[in-house]
Amino acid sequence: MYAVVAAGGKQYKVEEGDVLRIEKVDGDVGDTVTFDKVLLVADGEQLTIGQPLVENTSVSAKIVEQGKNKKIIVFKFKRRKGYRKTQGHRQPFTAVKIDSIVSA
Repeated sequence: MYAVVAAGGKQYKVEEGDVLRIEKVDGDVGDTVTFDKVLLVADGEQLTIGQPLVENTSVSAKIVEQGKNKKIIVFKFKRRKGYRKTQGHRQPFTAVKIDSIVSA
């Protein structure tokens, strides 16, 4: 059984037991998060597609880690003008482990 969930402006295909990194969600390690925006649920041969969401369906997950990704360097440069600018950025993330996909 798998589902497609919208979280943080992106869509993720999830199964029970999967660990995935999503955009930062408020909460501490060990807290439970519920995703209500379920776009698709597949259970064996049966496929349910939402219009736009699947009703009475949710995915529950547990927060495994809160952290930041690797640093990326943003370098701006204009030739012959003496303009150089360097900036770094680390995007925060939340790692969640999918516990269950509940559909009624």
